[in-house]
Amino acid sequence: MTSIVIPAHNEGRVIGRLLDALLAEAPAAPSSAAASGLDIVVVCNGCTDDTAAVAGARGPRVRVVEIPTPSKHTALRVGDEHAQGFPRLYVDADVVVTGADVRALAGALTAGPELLAAAPGRDVPLTGCAWPVRAYYQVWQRLPAVREGLFGRGVIAVTEAGHARIAALPPLMADDLAASLAFAPGERRVVETARVAVHPPRTWADLIRRRVRAATSSAELEHYQAARAAESPEALSGDAPPAPSARTGTGDLRALLLSRPQLLPGVVVFVVAAIVARRGARKAIRTGDFSTWLRDESSRQG
Repeated sequence: MTSIVIPAHNEGRVIGRLLDALLAEAPAAPSSAAASGLDIVVVCNGCTDDTAAVAGARGPRVRVVEIPTPSKHTALRVGDEHAQGFPRLYVDADVVVTGADVRALAGALTAGPELLAAAPGRDVPLTGCAWPVRAYYQVWQRLPAVREGLFGRGVIAVTEAGHARIAALPPLMADDLAASLAFAPGERRVVETARVAVHPPRTWADLIRRRVRAATSSAELEHYQAARAAESPEALSGDAPPAPSARTGTGDLRALLLSRPQLLPGVVVFVVAAIVARRGARKAIRTGDFSTWLRDESSRQG
């Protein structure tokens, strides 16, 4: 049976659309989610809104667990305690993925024992977004690391062996990036026949909030990678391979411009956003504040 764990902190405005999409093709009145082939667990962590009520209104097909701690990492582990099977999907409450897409991901993971993790193709609806946001995402979506990585999709599916890999990771703000980099390219796959809608911020201010969070969380992940490398015998001999990274280099932007020169305005916006975000993240990185979650609200307008 395929299990779906959905950590949700004050997501009452949007979690309904996700659950409705997941359940749309299920029998009209199954006795449980298991009867429809999907085991759905929503972990409401530290919620002060109606997230639990909205999820609970979907009936017995959705199991709702409430915990007092507003922690995504804790919510994921609690979800693991309640989930019943594999493949297992971890799905952010603010994206939209259907039951058919879930089955496509689960099916892809049976292709071979070497495949441990998968994620769907990404759709970013830009209608209603400010023009700098649209320009930014027109560049961001075309970057090699973004196209090939499992991060930034809000959905990751793992086998039981893949789950053991990511369950060993410590609490990290960049949990999806860390999960993606935990697998070698041959162990992970983006399944383009499955799709997820990832709603972007609608305003420049909210885009910068997201990018500051990304810059901060990337720094935390790099600190963790450096500490792990220092602990390994290979690092002491200088033979350790470089830590995997998803950072965008100037070479990536140059190659993009050579192939699509019309994206020059978007590249300028992308570079400006990166500079502003890195400056905004300096204090948090300097003080080691990797717990303040800068959340944009404009993407959660229903």
